[in-house]
Amino acid sequence: MSENVWIAFIGFSGAIIGSLATLAGTWLSHYLAQRAEAEKERSRKDLLLDLLNDEAHDWRELETLQHVIGADEATTKRLLIDIGARASENGKPLWALISKQPLPRRR
Repeated sequence: MSENVWIAFIGFSGAIIGSLATLAGTWLSHYLAQRAEAEKERSRKDLLLDLLNDEAHDWRELETLQHVIGADEATTKRLLIDIGARASENGKPLWALISKQPLPRRR
């Protein structure tokens, strides 16, 4: 092969390797960020479960739950639903595990 073909091949190979390295770096960065977020959510869910399983309290105030896990209202509510909790029916910002405070049966 001529020298020009080798130079073109090396340049093309470098472009492919550079593109693949960029894609791999982007994927790894995204994966690590997602893993860190999932770990933080798992810790928050564990804290919520500890608070809601406390025998001293039938219900917990949403503000207390938010404060303890260090999250905003929307995140706290989403995590509460994820772990099987529900809000009170009287409109007050109180939450409990459904297993401890099931919804009343309707006839």
